[in-house]
Amino acid sequence: MNEDDQNLLEKLKGVLEEDGLDEVCRTLYDNKEHYDWVGIYFVEDGEKLVLEPFKGKKTIHTEIPFGSGVCGRVAMEGKTIIVDDVCKENEYLSCSPHVKSEIVVPIYKENEFVAEIDIDSNTENAFSEEDKILLENIAVMIGSVI
Repeated sequence: MNEDDQNLLEKLKGVLEEDGLDEVCRTLYDNKEHYDWVGIYFVEDGEKLVLEPFKGKKTIHTEIPFGSGVCGRVAMEGKTIIVDDVCKENEYLSCSPHVKSEIVVPIYKENEFVAEIDIDSNTENAFSEEDKILLENIAVMIGSVI
């Protein structure tokens, strides 16, 4: 992890403990130029994802069934998915015509899938291995406190 991401991770630890998940979304949105929408979906009834905090434009996708779209696929597969070009993704649920790429990272609490971080970018190929590492570390951090 690069130094900027390490510093952001440290900042987010304090934010999470003091201000909660809304502020985590806001901090990611404000500190990563290519994060144009940041949200956290929580598992509900073991069959759907429900959007809780988010930062960015409103979306119609506030509930997503497991297996539907990229978020629903992450819920089923339990691993991070990066979509470099959403136009080439058959399962993509469009929230905005401006979105070009997406990353979705599962969150576990005591080995149980409980939520996921979803980030959209208006730039194609926006998410790197560095983003994946950063967000997977944030997911572990969130899973330990929710």
